[in-house]
Amino acid sequence: MPTAHGTFDIDRFDTEKPHDVHDGVTLTRAHITKTFQGDLTGTSETDIIMVHTQIPAAYAGIERFEGAVHGRSGGFVLQHGAGSRSGDLWLTWKIVETSGTGDLTGIRGEGQIVIGPDGTHSYTIDYEL
Repeated sequence: MPTAHGTFDIDRFDTEKPHDVHDGVTLTRAHITKTFQGDLTGTSETDIIMVHTQIPAAYAGIERFEGAVHGRSGGFVLQHGAGSRSGDLWLTWKIVETSGTGDLTGIRGEGQIVIGPDGTHSYTIDYEL
């Protein structure tokens, strides 16, 4: 199974006012745009819902990627899940099956996002075509 590696930049991160606040738990929507470098080249738009307690605790979202994977052009949709266990953050992606377009039709797989100590975002994604 091929693996794609690289980094991405967050170009915009627009949050709305919290739409639900209850007993110290806040739910907030955000819209994010990104630019990818590495084995994925292209751009994406993401909509997420974040859960905040004393710290950001979790988020779920959907992201549409348009560009290329190892030189194959097209797009696909990623389903995000993120949370923390004992203070350790985890961030995962799953490619939504049947969402691939162009040369990426039929793509499926999953991966993770890693946020470095300096705030850089890197990714790995194992996929099949």
